[in-house]
Amino acid sequence: MEQMTKKETIALRDKHIGKSCQLFFRQDPLKIMRAKAQYMYDEKGDAYLDCINNVAHVGHCHPAVVEAGCRQMSILNTNNRFLHDNIVLCAQRIINTMPDKLSVCYFVNSGSEANDLALRLAQIHTGNRQVITLEHAYHGHLTSLIDISHYKFNLPGGPPQKDYVHVASCPDTYRGKYRDSDYAKEELSKLYSDEILTICQNVSSEKGEKICAFIAESLLSCGGQIIPPDNYMKNVYDHVRQNGGVCIADEVQVGFGRLGKHWWGFQMHDVIPDIVTMGKPMGNGHPIAAVVTTEEIAESFRRTGVEYFNTYGGNPVSCAIANAVFDTIEKENLREHALVVGEYLFDSCQILAKKHACIGDVRGVGLFLGIEMVKDRDLRTPDKATASYVLKRMREEHILVSADGPECNVIKIKPPMVFTKENVDEVVSTLDRVLKELRDSQQKSSNVKSTEVPSKEPRTRKSLKEDRIKSI
Repeated sequence: MEQMTKKETIALRDKHIGKSCQLFFRQDPLKIMRAKAQYMYDEKGDAYLDCINNVAHVGHCHPAVVEAGCRQMSILNTNNRFLHDNIVLCAQRIINTMPDKLSVCYFVNSGSEANDLALRLAQIHTGNRQVITLEHAYHGHLTSLIDISHYKFNLPGGPPQKDYVHVASCPDTYRGKYRDSDYAKEELSKLYSDEILTICQNVSSEKGEKICAFIAESLLSCGGQIIPPDNYMKNVYDHVRQNGGVCIADEVQVGFGRLGKHWWGFQMHDVIPDIVTMGKPMGNGHPIAAVVTTEEIAESFRRTGVEYFNTYGGNPVSCAIANAVFDTIEKENLREHALVVGEYLFDSCQILAKKHACIGDVRGVGLFLGIEMVKDRDLRTPDKATASYVLKRMREEHILVSADGPECNVIKIKPPMVFTKENVDEVVSTLDRVLKELRDSQQKSSNVKSTEVPSKEPRTRKSLKEDRIKSI
């Protein structure tokens, strides 16, 4: 079939795709035709360095992953009601990375399905329905998950908060309710986790009920790349369990070794969840996800007598791909790579922050990093305009980053795991130049009303490499 022009693609999309399905860079969306490792290519063949696609966990179109999927698809693809090696081997691979008590797998198609099933397991096992979630949290697009995702239901036009959903403050020690500028480090985890205890007590006294579940990402992505303070998760898990609930760790964004030191984000907090959910990175872009839980919770689910069946969850092709992802992480030492490159990325961004007052905070672990843009460092006033400008200019320089957080002022960097130190140099030097041009423009005119300045002519990737700034 003859390739459509970009204009034709946009016209057909406008005609047939729901308007709620939004694109990156809406004013001038990218048309991506192919990708390899940490690079994506548009219809003109221009390369873009991908700093946001944690879905392509081991790199876009990794040959070993592609080959495993093609080979299995040429032999058999069917549902998981037939006995097959791939699903049990995949379950074994996952379980081998988990604490001993987490030993039972359920396979699904997406992180959203995984979190929905996790809630169902929690409700059946505890017999309760009260759920505790975090401010700015996002757990998926299913109705059950929109109901517990403050990131969604708090929007204008969003559904009203359900009476069984209780929202605790996001444990953001930089610009949250309790800040490291106001409290000692050891106080912060208690202040934030005490909110969970208060919710548990209120549920008991006002509703006469116990808690069903506490659900949280191990590190909060949509909340602005938030790393909870030390002992926060330990305290929260204790409070929830003492009040009848189970603890769900959402690892869709940060699992599978992205943090470097650990396979899973919850291990960073020295806790053991009752249920773990995973998704995106598991199939390197192929739709496969999973829920891992204890034998006790799985037995509660079995005793209902209601069969759990997912037509495509755990099919032979999906599991062959997931197994290839595990193989690739191990053979290419990608966890160690994420640790080394992640530390280099963090240190480089810290140096950059010393040069630019608009960078209020740099935080991250492994290849999961956030750069908070502010108008005033002392007041920590969020600067969405500068973040938006950075996104636009970096795209013009063929580097793709995104922004999130409640004020959309946190630049997110969570690239494929094959990201290199050379890639870090390119990102940081380009960001340095972009912020300098913005600062210079603002200094030239004290009456400037917008942080946006006219964009320079974008350069090719070749010229970017030839002219990389080495000043950092």
